[in-house]
Amino acid sequence: MKNLLQIKTSIVLLLCFSFLVCNNLNAQEKEYTIDDCVNTFNKEEAIPTKVGYQYWFADKDFLDGRTIKMSVVAPGKATHAPHKHPEDEFFYVLEGKAKFHLDGNEVVVQANTSLYCPSNIMHGISNAGETELKYLVIKKYE
Repeated sequence: MKNLLQIKTSIVLLLCFSFLVCNNLNAQEKEYTIDDCVNTFNKEEAIPTKVGYQYWFADKDFLDGRTIKMSVVAPGKATHAPHKHPEDEFFYVLEGKAKFHLDGNEVVVQANTSLYCPSNIMHGISNAGETELKYLVIKKYE
């Protein structure tokens, strides 16, 4: 079972990488080294939040505004209240149990679930479990 989870996680990370790098014509204008293209999680570089921490694998300055961030949220907490913004966004739950709010509706999901937030729609995510919630946020800033 753990191998299946590792395979699913690897596929998701590969898709995220494709989203960030392979689909970008502007990326060819910049010279990249292997060091630029590999980012291994380092807790010491994580940014503390009121409810856990976040780690940017690719911030909006890396390419053309496309980002991938891991958010970690303590049990019963949320990084912020439901909100909306002009960018659409994906969440991918890595570990834990998440309550997903979208346009007045809510659903509780487990690990290996993706969540899509269309632009300008009220949305949010919170920890609905008893352990840390870890999820990826994939977004392109204008």
